[in-house]
Amino acid sequence: MFISTAYAQTAPAAGGGDMMSSLASMLPLLLMFVVLYFIMIRPQMKRQKETRAMLEALAKGDEVATAGGVLGRISALGDQFLTLEIANGVEVKVQRSAVVQVLPKGSYK
Repeated sequence: MFISTAYAQTAPAAGGGDMMSSLASMLPLLLMFVVLYFIMIRPQMKRQKETRAMLEALAKGDEVATAGGVLGRISALGDQFLTLEIANGVEVKVQRSAVVQVLPKGSYK
């Protein structure tokens, strides 16, 4: 009375399917990857390249800011460490990777 009659549906034809439909189903995934690459991955790689170039170009006398907020003038350079003069006669040894910005000449006094 309240239950309707259920009829069996015919099964789809067995076969490899349509090549176009499988490509169309993968298209959104490929499109998302392309968008992700141009929005996230490519700018991050560019930023890393710029940071690496900035760290390699450091020279004695450059005025820099570190990740901890310390400002100073480079007084000595090493392969992994550099010495910052943060005040007259006060020097601090920091890792090169801690430098986040090279300041314009004369901005640190």
